[in-house]
Amino acid sequence: MKTPTDEYDSPWKEIIETYFQECIEFFFPVAANDIDWSRGHTFLDKELQKIVRDAQLGPRYVDKLVKVWLKNGDEQWVLIHLEVQGNPEPNFEGRIYSYHSRLFLSYNCPIATFVILGDERPTWKPQEYRNEIWSCKISFQFPIVKLLDYNERWEELENSTNPFATVVMAHLKAKQTRKNVSQRRQWKLFITKRL
Repeated sequence: MKTPTDEYDSPWKEIIETYFQECIEFFFPVAANDIDWSRGHTFLDKELQKIVRDAQLGPRYVDKLVKVWLKNGDEQWVLIHLEVQGNPEPNFEGRIYSYHSRLFLSYNCPIATFVILGDERPTWKPQEYRNEIWSCKISFQFPIVKLLDYNERWEELENSTNPFATVVMAHLKAKQTRKNVSQRRQWKLFITKRL
């Protein structure tokens, strides 16, 4: 049986795997500029599943773990943990911190955690995990992209040639037209022609 999350999950997985470079360029351009794309990238999804298997702390759309190389000349690779989160989740920040920590302990290399929020609650923008007791402090910050914020940048999306502009448009219109079949059909046609 198909769940509402499944409706969005599979397309996100496929588009990220097909256009990973464009995804990072669109949502996280600072990181994209530091990556040596000529060396390729490697998806480590099976490794990610092993690491977080016992930490299933809530539903989400997509988790990706990707090995990339930096273009600063060093023989250093970095892991990117990319998460697309579909709904607000209690203790989301704690789960992201837990995954980040487990990845670092397993690989002992730099880990970049990026989050794309695809939920419909404008004020939910988790970006930091904090924990403190007796002057012992943990503070972990991670960049997020809130897809709802792109509603205000629609013209920018229409003018972009990056495939993720179209992905964001499709995501936003799928959410907005969930209960209006006629409008949904019109937007599907518009977005399909755009492709």
